[in-house]
Amino acid sequence: MENIMIISGKVKYSITLDPGVWIFDDRRIDLTTYFSMKKEKSDSLEEYTKAVSKHWDREIMEGAIYPPTLKTEKKFEKEKVLTGTFGIPLKPFLLNSEPTNDAQALVIHSSNGEFEFPLEQAFDLIMGYSNNGKPLSFDGPVHIYLNDGSNQENPIKNVKGFTVK
Repeated sequence: MENIMIISGKVKYSITLDPGVWIFDDRRIDLTTYFSMKKEKSDSLEEYTKAVSKHWDREIMEGAIYPPTLKTEKKFEKEKVLTGTFGIPLKPFLLNSEPTNDAQALVIHSSNGEFEFPLEQAFDLIMGYSNNGKPLSFDGPVHIYLNDGSNQENPIKNVKGFTVK
């Protein structure tokens, strides 16, 4: 139960967070490359079109059958999940908690103190939950990173919970 965190305060719904299950979440972010990648905003239609085009090109080049390379690609992805360093955006969890109209800030409760962020900035925070395929059991359960990576070397550690003020 020490790995369970709660988002509470000025929210319509209190949300319980369990980092142990995020390894299976499609929203996970590879923290080894995330902060070095160039951030760009794109719309979902453009992303969908690119994905469909890539799939269509592959079918034209290789045929519609499933070549043996798909199995090796799946194996590589499974291996990456088991050995990678990952995080997940805080935004979807905050949105699901439905902060009230008068909510102004998010307080992160940690063994090292409390850290307060304006709610707009809190939507961009990243929760790191694994390092080299292992959960953050020593100073976790999550590390909090700013979206710009400015605290990448010194994230907020030993997070116990969140309160919307």
